[in-house]
Amino acid sequence: MFKHIFITRTKCLIRDKRLLFWTLMFPIVLATLFKVAFANLSSAEVFKIIDIAVVLKEDYSTNQGFKGAIEQVSKEGPNKLFNVTATSEKNAEELLKNGKISGYIYLNPEVNLVVKSSGLNQTIIKTFLDNYKENAINIAAIMKVNPKAITTYLKKDYTKEISLYKGQPDTTLNYFYALIAMACLYGSFLGLKEITDIQGDLSKRAARINMAPIRKMKMFIYSLSATLLIDFTEILILLGYLSFGLKIDFGNQLFFIVLLCLIGCITGISFGAMISAIIKKNEGLKSSILIAVTMLESFLAGMMYVNMKYIVEKNMPLLAYINPAALITDGFYSLYYYNSHQRFFINIFILSALSLLFCLITYIFIRRPQYASL
Repeated sequence: MFKHIFITRTKCLIRDKRLLFWTLMFPIVLATLFKVAFANLSSAEVFKIIDIAVVLKEDYSTNQGFKGAIEQVSKEGPNKLFNVTATSEKNAEELLKNGKISGYIYLNPEVNLVVKSSGLNQTIIKTFLDNYKENAINIAAIMKVNPKAITTYLKKDYTKEISLYKGQPDTTLNYFYALIAMACLYGSFLGLKEITDIQGDLSKRAARINMAPIRKMKMFIYSLSATLLIDFTEILILLGYLSFGLKIDFGNQLFFIVLLCLIGCITGISFGAMISAIIKKNEGLKSSILIAVTMLESFLAGMMYVNMKYIVEKNMPLLAYINPAALITDGFYSLYYYNSHQRFFINIFILSALSLLFCLITYIFIRRPQYASL
């Protein structure tokens, strides 16, 4: 009996073109538009070499330490920081006024920086000069006490750069994470259809199904298995398109990514089933409610405005923990950026608890109805 119902429901779902469009084709089209829209967003954030000027005065010419430091950071190569123009003070002021440089440096005899406005480039220049001054003071102190130790000081690395994150920062990734979350929640339309097709007073098809010699709950569970297979397959197709077609990097933790998608599909289907079981109206109204709720959840997860996710987490943390779209998005985020799975499993646990709650409410509402005639 399970095999017969499973295969039959699978065929019914595949033949529903409208349902397949919204649960599969619409997320793919939207992902393509995202990729086109964000094509140059990451490249705009690439660091550009900063244009500065150095005033040619006697203090600069005689300060071999600073002169050597400037030459080192302006030398061609992957570590080049500045494009340096050595000029007079008058010309440097003119270049700064016309926006040709971010700032200019002069020695008198201390190192001084002149800028027109504050910004990222000006901060980088100031940080470089502060580091130089600090090292210059340390070297002078060591030379007074133990000149032989200066070689050890210059060669030794006292700090080591480590990253708390695994992936490279990319502001566009959250949009695609939220898109997958939306696609998972669009499984709610499949859940809605299952309830509509099993409640005898909602459709003629459901009336015929209720006449079958099998318990309604068994019929419902068997049908949900087919629904989950279809929805999960659609999400895997979407993931494959994003990874291989659009070249979106989701990291290398395939098992956990697939697990998150599976739980997300279960959450979406169970949510749609719950809404359909609670609201005793026509299918059009239920679909409208699901669309509105799903899009609101996706918006709060950052699909339309990436910073919205962090605004919600900061001001309404409880809402972030009960929003399935935010939990799915955060699950992808934690897999890509963090070395630990603690945050990921917290999201999985909450999603599973929400799915269980939705299923329990659905069971309460669909187990009671009895029909005098069909």
